[in-house]
Amino acid sequence: MGARSGASCVLAPTPIAMPMPISIPGRIPDLSGVRERVLTAAPDKPVTLAVIIGAHGIAGELRLKLFTGDLASLKRHKNFNEGTLTLASIRANKDGAIARIAEVTDRNGAEALRGTELTVPRSALPALDEGEYYHVDLLGRSCVTPDGKAIGTVLAVHDYGAGDLIEIDLIAGKTLMVPVAETHDAGANLEIFEHWLPEQD
Repeated sequence: MGARSGASCVLAPTPIAMPMPISIPGRIPDLSGVRERVLTAAPDKPVTLAVIIGAHGIAGELRLKLFTGDLASLKRHKNFNEGTLTLASIRANKDGAIARIAEVTDRNGAEALRGTELTVPRSALPALDEGEYYHVDLLGRSCVTPDGKAIGTVLAVHDYGAGDLIEIDLIAGKTLMVPVAETHDAGANLEIFEHWLPEQD
């Protein structure tokens, strides 16, 4: 039987594909090969760590909304957006962080970047423990019934405070929300426990 304990989320929740390690319960004791297949398939998939929400002051500093659990998770990276933006300094504030980007020298330049996401390649993220996954690794994963029938793919990962949910884009149309704790890893696919499956017409 697959474990149904809640999945652990190490970093802060976010409704989009941010780098947050979570543990997927499953009947397969060694998931390292699955993780390696994911990384081999798309090692440099861009992952958003923060978004610029506006300017701070007149010297070109930027206000950031973070999609990581702490400032250190962003601070370990110096180059973003394929090397076009260089982090010169960063500090915390009550709403996220204040950053200085080397390529931005005044308020006009900072305002021009409003809405820009700061991304790094998936391969630049820290390694995880056995059985842990970043949200981005779940996106696009095929979802199947207990007997192996494909029902759709993971569209997004959400957390509304009660644990991670995957949003499945169903082959039959519409979407389905399922707790990650109610899935188990079946190699290349995520198996969805039967009681979450949509009723057949």
